Amino acid sequence: MLALLVLGASAIWFVSQGSTGTDSYPLEVSINDALAKRDAGAFILDVRQPEEWNEFHVPDSTLIPLGELASRVDELPKDQEIVIVCRSGNRSVQGRDILLDAGFT
Repeated sequence: MLALLVLGASAIWFVSQGSTGTDSYPLEVSINDALAKRDAGAFILDVRQPEEWNEFHVPDSTLIPLGELASRVDELPKDQEIVIVCRSGNRSVQGRDILLDAGFT
C-alpha cells in the first residue's frame, strides 16, 4: 500500500484507495495513524529536492527526488508499505503514480 505525506502547514497524511492509477483519490488519515505506519515499519520515501531535504526531513526517511524516481524504483522495497513525502502533495501524488505504474500496489 502507498501513502502520501504532505510537509506543509497542515502536515496531512493520505493513503491511496487502490492500485488503479490516477483515477483513485486518496483518503485522509490522522497524523497519529500515519506515525503508527512509520513506527510499524513503513518505508518513508521523500520525493523533494536535496535542498528541501537538508532543511528538514522525516527521521529514517530515504530521499529520491521525483525527477529520479522512475529510474530508481528498484531501490524501493516491494514487500513493505511506502509512505511518500513532499511539501504540498503534488509531488507525492506524482510519485504514487510512478510507483503504481512500476507495479507497486
